[in-house]
Amino acid sequence: MRQLTILGSFLKKYRWVLVSLLAAGGFFTLLWWLRHFRYTEDPLVYSHLEILGSFIAFTFAANALVRFRGTHDRISLILAFGFVLTGLIESVSSLSFFRLLSEASEPQISIPLSWMVSRTLLALLLVAGVWVERRLPNSREPGREIVGALLLVGGVAYFTSAIYFGAPVNPAVNPGAWIPRVWDLVPASLFLLAAVGYRERLAGAPSSLDRAVFFAASLNVLCHLMASQSEHLLDAAFAAAQAVKISSYAVVLGGALLDNARLFDQVRHLAVSDPLTGLANYRRFLDALELEVKRSLRTKRTFAVLLLDLDGLKQINDRLGHLVGTRAIIRVAEAIRSQCRAIDTAARYGGDEFALVLPETQADAAWHAARRICQALAREVEQPALTVSVGVATFPRDGETIEALLGAADRALYGMKARHHGKRVMNRVAALL
Repeated sequence: MRQLTILGSFLKKYRWVLVSLLAAGGFFTLLWWLRHFRYTEDPLVYSHLEILGSFIAFTFAANALVRFRGTHDRISLILAFGFVLTGLIESVSSLSFFRLLSEASEPQISIPLSWMVSRTLLALLLVAGVWVERRLPNSREPGREIVGALLLVGGVAYFTSAIYFGAPVNPAVNPGAWIPRVWDLVPASLFLLAAVGYRERLAGAPSSLDRAVFFAASLNVLCHLMASQSEHLLDAAFAAAQAVKISSYAVVLGGALLDNARLFDQVRHLAVSDPLTGLANYRRFLDALELEVKRSLRTKRTFAVLLLDLDGLKQINDRLGHLVGTRAIIRVAEAIRSQCRAIDTAARYGGDEFALVLPETQADAAWHAARRICQALAREVEQPALTVSVGVATFPRDGETIEALLGAADRALYGMKARHHGKRVMNRVAALL
C-alpha cells in the first residue's frame, strides 16, 4: 500500500513531464511511420489544397484588417499583410506546380523555393509582430500604423527572398539521411520562437486571435518537423505537412472570426446602451416602444410605459458633489434593472430621467412595478437616500402613438411631483393604489 501511495505521489508530481514524454514519443513514432508509409499524393489534390490554403489565408487577412480597424492591434495588421503575401506565393506555386512536375524526369528531390519562402516569411512575421508589440509604444494613428506595417512586411519579404534566391546552394532533399529535408528546420525553429512569444502574450488578457495564433504557430512547428522527414515531393510526410499547414490557417481564421463577432457585438451594444448605466439608450427605448405599438395593434393587448425622475439631483450635486450625483444615477438604474422582467426594456431617458417599457401590462400592474422600484431604493443603506417620481401611461387608453403615450406619462410624472413635493415616492404610489 505504501509503495502504491509513493507511486501515486510521483505520478501526480511529474504528470505533465510524463504526458509530454508520451506525446513526444507518439509524435516521433508518427514521423517514422510517415517516412516509411508508401503513399504518393495526387498532384491535382495537392494543387486544390494549395488553392484552399490560399483562400483561407486571404479570408483571414480580410478579417484581420477589420479587427485592426476596430482595435488598432498591430499584430492583426502585420499578420494580415503577411497572410496576403503567403497566399499570393502559394497561389502562384499551385499554378506552376504541374509545369514543375512535367519538367521532372524523376520524383522531386529538391524543396520548392516557393514553399521555403512563404513558410519562412510567415514565421518571421509572427516573430516580428511579437517584437513590435513589445518594443514600440502604442499609436492611435491608423495611417502611420499601416505604412509602418507595409515597410516591415516588405523588408521581411525582401530579406527572405534574397536569402533563398541568392543562396549558392538550393534547398535539397537527402533521401536516406536522418533528416532528409534539413532546411525545413529553419522555419520550424522560427515558428517555435513565435509560439513561445505568443505563449507569454497569453499570460495577459488574451483574445481569441491570440490563442489561435499560438496554436497555429505550434501546429506549424509540427508541420515542418513532418516535412523534414519527406524524401520526395508528394510523399506521405509531405502530404501530412500540407494538411497540418492548412489546418493552422483554419485555426487563425477561426480566432479572427470569433474576435470580430465579439467586437461587432460590443459595437452593437454600445450603439443601443447608455455608457454610464448600461441601460438602453434613448434610441433603443424608442425602437422598443415602436415594436410594442405594432405588436399591440396586431394582438389587441395593452402595454405600459413608466417614466421615472430622480428627485433632488441638483441638490445632491450642489451639496455632495457631482461624483455622488453620478453614483445616484447609477443606483437608480440598478434598482430599476433589479425589478425588470426579461421582456421589459429599461432605459435612461435623459440626464436624471428613466423609462421602462412593460409589455402585456395593465395600469395596476405598472404601478406595482413602480412601487417595487421605490421599495428597492428605500431598502438601500447607501447615502444619500434616493426617491423617484413616477408617471404611468398605458396603450391604447392614454394614447395610440408614441408621442401621445410619452406625453401622458410625462404629465402624470410632473403632476405627481407637484402634488407630493418632498415625500418619498413609495408613499405616493401607495396612496394612488
